[in-house]
Amino acid sequence: MQRLAQIRANGFSLMELAVVLAIVTLLLGSMLTPLAAQREVAAASQTQKQLVEIRDALLGFGIANERLPCPASAVSNGHESFCTSASGACIPTTVEATPAVLAHGRCSNWYDGFVPAVSLGLAPLDAQGYFLDGWSNGSASRMRYAISTSNGSFAFTQSSGMKQKTISALQPDLKVCNAGSAVQHAGDASSATCAANTFLVSDAVAIVYSLGRNGGNGGVGNDERHNPNISASADPGFIPADPAFVNAAPGPEFDDAMIWLSKHILYNRMVSAGKLP
Repeated sequence: MQRLAQIRANGFSLMELAVVLAIVTLLLGSMLTPLAAQREVAAASQTQKQLVEIRDALLGFGIANERLPCPASAVSNGHESFCTSASGACIPTTVEATPAVLAHGRCSNWYDGFVPAVSLGLAPLDAQGYFLDGWSNGSASRMRYAISTSNGSFAFTQSSGMKQKTISALQPDLKVCNAGSAVQHAGDASSATCAANTFLVSDAVAIVYSLGRNGGNGGVGNDERHNPNISASADPGFIPADPAFVNAAPGPEFDDAMIWLSKHILYNRMVSAGKLP
């Protein structure tokens, strides 16, 4: 008995150790949850700043080159991706200095491309030349970019195309709906639009967006499925890339972040810089 009392006096019993471990576990859990939430807030905030930075870079590029850049493709390593010809099957090329290519300005990935970060001079980039959002989840975090075809005239991406066509003839037609269910297709993807009273914008020149924290799987909600973030082979309900995008209220099933370039801001900056009319 004396020996047992001495052991108890010199250390903790198993029951006491279990209680201590349970308390420590609870404390660590209560600390880790706020830290995870803080990381989410920081990633979202960083992504919003990056979206503004990219939009400013697009405006600067437009003023310097009298056109806007084409989106990068999945294999162009952050460079603009054009088509070699103005019509017919698109053979992608990244040879930006080719006069013939710049003369027609036809892009290879109008609605499902990436920010051409190398062409815009943005940093930091991943090893393949793509600009990542605040979540930095590998290729799933590559910032996306879409630009209007201006009703097939390619005026925004053609060398001096905006000046040649004149402001009154330009036709920016990218649309942003407030819900995935509002996107309407009239037979083909190119005719996609928003249902009445669901437009956030109906005539954007360009759209830049992040697929958010769940970019790797694209989310399961109807809203996210309308932004081109899942391959046809991976998703039987795949909706092809089109000129209509979704910017729904943030929630468990929607965490995409988006910004768009207003035609009025673009024209104002171009006129102020003496590039238009």
